Amino acid sequence: MPIASHHRPGLSILCGLFYAAYTDLGAQQAAQPDAVLPAPAASAEKHTPPPVGEAPVIENEAVTLFGGPPVEELPKPAGPPPAVVPDSPATSVTLNLLKLMVAKKLLTAEEAQGLVEQAQAEADIAKAQLLEDAALTHAGENEVRVTYIPENIKKEIRDDVRTEVMEKAREEKWVQIPDKPSDDIQWYGDVRMRFRGDLLNDMGNDNSGAFANFNAINTGMPFDTAGNNFSPQFNVDQDRYRNQLRARMGLEAALEEGWYIGGGVGTGDSATPVSQNQAIGTVSGGQGSNFSKMSLWLDRAYIRHETGSELGNNLNFYIGRFMNPFMGTDMMWDDDLNFDGIVVKGRRKVGDVTLFGAMGAFPTFNSNFNFAFNQPAKVQSTDKYLYGAQMGIQFALAEKVQLKLAAAYFDFDNIEGRLSTPFVPLSELDVGDTDESRPAFAQRGNTYFPIRRIIPTADNAMGTTRQFQYYGLATPFKDLDLNARIDIDIWEPYRLSFVANYVQNLAWDGDAIDRLAVNNRGPDPDGTGPLLGNYEGGNQAFLLRMEFGKTKLQNRGDWFAFVDYRYMESDAMPDAFVDNRFNGGGTNSEGFTLGTQLAISPRVRLAARWMSANSIAGPPLSTDIFMFDFLAKF
Repeated sequence: MPIASHHRPGLSILCGLFYAAYTDLGAQQAAQPDAVLPAPAASAEKHTPPPVGEAPVIENEAVTLFGGPPVEELPKPAGPPPAVVPDSPATSVTLNLLKLMVAKKLLTAEEAQGLVEQAQAEADIAKAQLLEDAALTHAGENEVRVTYIPENIKKEIRDDVRTEVMEKAREEKWVQIPDKPSDDIQWYGDVRMRFRGDLLNDMGNDNSGAFANFNAINTGMPFDTAGNNFSPQFNVDQDRYRNQLRARMGLEAALEEGWYIGGGVGTGDSATPVSQNQAIGTVSGGQGSNFSKMSLWLDRAYIRHETGSELGNNLNFYIGRFMNPFMGTDMMWDDDLNFDGIVVKGRRKVGDVTLFGAMGAFPTFNSNFNFAFNQPAKVQSTDKYLYGAQMGIQFALAEKVQLKLAAAYFDFDNIEGRLSTPFVPLSELDVGDTDESRPAFAQRGNTYFPIRRIIPTADNAMGTTRQFQYYGLATPFKDLDLNARIDIDIWEPYRLSFVANYVQNLAWDGDAIDRLAVNNRGPDPDGTGPLLGNYEGGNQAFLLRMEFGKTKLQNRGDWFAFVDYRYMESDAMPDAFVDNRFNGGGTNSEGFTLGTQLAISPRVRLAARWMSANSIAGPPLSTDIFMFDFLAKF
């Protein structure tokens, strides 16, 4: 490429001299193709530089910056290995000219030095190529010669290899990597339409008032147990069909030095932690239906710091609201559940084994600053936390067979209910000092007991009126959570997987719960009175699942299917955080699930799921639920 400058005409003279020196070297090589390259002498031919202000005419764009033919067009020596070629006298002339131009302030010293370094680098490459070509001509039969590769070419090769490895990692799901990497911002989002049917009619369920909705009681005014009305009840005898919408969108932005921020929003009927479904056509708070607008909730907001590599050893720190950091299944943690708090998670490769783990603290409830609301003397805080730690290992059992194991311990600190100081509530507005020990959110299945100790006095007709009551969880929860997964890729691109999950509540005491519980009891032992029988709940749960299909649904016709069986006793884990779909959400149930997904384009798919469940403790309850989904994402 010619160099011309209307600011410094001397550059044209400089370029001409470089051109002359380089052409002189090529002419000498062409004249002696069969001999060792001699030390170049001054050319007999005079090379006249172009007029001042004009650039040398160069026809081939491959010509180097300072003129001369491309390296691949230079004659190849056929003689013995060449000697090192000394600098041409033209080189010294050029250097002197550069010094003169600096002295006359036609060039700065920095510009001159840059020209010298660039010319020297290109000359070194040309010399190395000439020597290598000559050596290859005389190489022995068993000799191997490796061509010199410049650093910029090496870097390009490294980048290409890294890109290919990252693409393979995304396709085979080695780790969770965004589909389209970006240096700054990663966007994600999806929209899902669902048709759902809950089949309850003619199932033989007890509809006599045995299925109290404790979440509705605890999130509203206290329930008067001495009144004539039923407590809020779950639907157990009528089929229901619903249309639901879920929409989510979020991003993660890279800052610098391994720091990121992320956030997202999503739909939902309420602030419930386990579902982002928005029922279409429902009425809430007196308003809704007739194409009413839908609520949008803050779903994620966090700061993250990462050290290490995406595919090798790494360590991540999260603070804020973020996705579930633990390995597990939807039996323990609902798919839509996000965690609030702080966590550290990491992965380290040791030989052919990968170790991973996570540890964090998550506030699940903070007392209201002004509790109790209608009393001048306030009550001590009832803050609740989840502390969790998990360790795991992943390794190959055989070629194309991977095993992943993890053990976790979750301490739900202060989650159980506490008995209040004895008092006499005269109205629904009176507050007990342990009212905040009741769960802020629940589904169904856990065992409850009344937390207010109401004194019988004349004001409540000796305990026969004004029995305004709240309910707390009857057991602490300290859960051991064991997970195992085997992936078999013998039939690639199809994968067969087996998943197992076992949970046990180590803090459970059946005898203590039996003395307090108001639900999950059997019938009256003698069948003669209104009294309930013994507590029938338990503290264990397990899930077994088989999956088969494509690991990534990215082409039309790709599919995936699974079947699982789960058995969840009433108090194995808090029902607030488990799968919200199976049996309508919660614990104290067992049964099967069948599901499948089918891609109709790389980012659009259809899905179907059928669940059949029965209660374990307490009155009989059976439910069949089916769902059809239409999902698109980016």
